[in-house]
Amino acid sequence: MTNHFFQQLQRWYPRRDKQQWVLATLFKIEGPSYRSPGAMMLFNDLGEQFGLLSGGCLEADIQIKAAKVIASGTPMTICYDASDEDDMVFLLGIGCGGVTHIMLQPLSRETNYLDLPELLKALEKRKTSYYLQGIPQLNGPAKAQYLETGSEHLQNFEERLNKSSAICIQIDNEDYLLTQIKPPAHILIVGGGVDARPLAEMAVALCWEVTLCDPRPANGRRENFMTVNEILRCEPNDLSDEPLFQHFDAAIVMTHNLRLDADAIAVLQNSNVRYLGLLGPIIRKQRVLSLAKLSEDKLRISISGPAGLRLGGELPEEIALSILAECQSTMNSTKATALSDGE
Repeated sequence: MTNHFFQQLQRWYPRRDKQQWVLATLFKIEGPSYRSPGAMMLFNDLGEQFGLLSGGCLEADIQIKAAKVIASGTPMTICYDASDEDDMVFLLGIGCGGVTHIMLQPLSRETNYLDLPELLKALEKRKTSYYLQGIPQLNGPAKAQYLETGSEHLQNFEERLNKSSAICIQIDNEDYLLTQIKPPAHILIVGGGVDARPLAEMAVALCWEVTLCDPRPANGRRENFMTVNEILRCEPNDLSDEPLFQHFDAAIVMTHNLRLDADAIAVLQNSNVRYLGLLGPIIRKQRVLSLAKLSEDKLRISISGPAGLRLGGELPEEIALSILAECQSTMNSTKATALSDGE
């Protein structure tokens, strides 16, 4: 699946003039909702859908509304109220109980493609981007604009955007949705053994970009890692020479070789990763640190070792799930707890 908006745009752009398209954006919620404000997806006149705005409950009806927008060329807003006994969502028995507000905008040459090509270019350069959409008024035009960091429209809202990735604002007495859009997380896996395969596959399924590094010819073979974005054959201590080095958001070191692990851990101390995981027990971590001539209490980037959350797993797939869950939690600055435990 390609639910990250960047990947949706990558699929859309080559076909932007071959089909008729609608951009659907969730701009307001009241109560529980599957997605948060700022979530976007694309619909076209062939009935194709890129992304999700709900758990699959609303998309069929949104598709019908999108067809009307394609026919009229006029944007519209729709509201689904799961608390209203007369609303379609309530009658379907979905039971979420929330209210969801969605805007539909025609996406065409006539609307300047809603400035999405500029947004795509920025995300391709791995820039955190901002997107300003006018919430449609009756018979009003579709309005949207890509904003660069430092834009005057952002100056008064940066603090609010640090707390929420999408906010409703007013400009000249008109309502807008301002959304912060980050590129997909980029994860580096150092070590291309058998146990790295499910880790790479799961990371790709999470819509992350994945780079694999292993200098050993027998490891990290492309036929075993078909879905990763790039395979590097450099020695781990040469990773800093790679153009991608400062773009990694997370790294997992799992070469099963003490020297290679030590070299990787050492060089990654000079990276921008927010999560650094090391496979293996604590005693092995201490040996790796010793070889790397690193002291745990003086690390610039802390090492999660053994990598992963305590989920009771044993198989490579279960360990991969544990590691990626911890990685996700760390990158989002969130403590991993059960949702049923409440806030």
